[in-house]
Amino acid sequence: MLDIQDSLQDLIGQTDMRYIAVEGVIGAGKTTLCSMLGETLGARVVLEQFEENPFLRDFYKDPERYAFQTQIFFLLTRYKQQRTLSQADLFHRFLVTDYIFEKDKIFAYLNLEDEELKLYETLVGSIEHNIVQPDLVVYLQSSVPRLMANIRHRGRSIEESISEEYIRDLNEAYNYFFFRYKATSLLIVNAAELDFVGNPGHYRDLLSQIFRTNRSAVEYYNPVVKK
Repeated sequence: MLDIQDSLQDLIGQTDMRYIAVEGVIGAGKTTLCSMLGETLGARVVLEQFEENPFLRDFYKDPERYAFQTQIFFLLTRYKQQRTLSQADLFHRFLVTDYIFEKDKIFAYLNLEDEELKLYETLVGSIEHNIVQPDLVVYLQSSVPRLMANIRHRGRSIEESISEEYIRDLNEAYNYFFFRYKATSLLIVNAAELDFVGNPGHYRDLLSQIFRTNRSAVEYYNPVVKK
């Protein structure tokens, strides 16, 4: 576990936050950051099980044909997983997830046709009120070149067919969504040059932003990264 400074340890110890959600486009590093937060905080970590979607590989190859099946499978599995978050956890002070339920709409509006979208909205409207909201959402905003580099570097076979055009469209959709997000406190992080995995100083600085006091409803963290 990272040896964090006493001042940061005090901030973490005094915070009222319990549930932190990390968001970002494919390749932004959200799952990695969640795992690191889980280790640092001794938190319960809940990760999206994207590999369980049997339609995802085909969707990346033929989005128009497989968008609806992929979307509905994700919606229902995310809902099932999110419902478990409301259960009391006596063993962990913190809960960390690598997605929020509302982000499902980003993909729906980007990928579904009009009639499919109407059916999707009917379904999501009947279940979304049962979802537990996080205390803070951390949005890892990144550039398309950095996202593509991360996707290629990790080399997941299921992501081999992802195009730069799709990531660009998805990145724009994420930015549009989170620049208008009002449901919970939001920290938008310019993560294009951050290396919170390989650079402990970057990670400490990010932790200090996540746990800072007197937080506004929406805050921006644009770190000055030394080359």
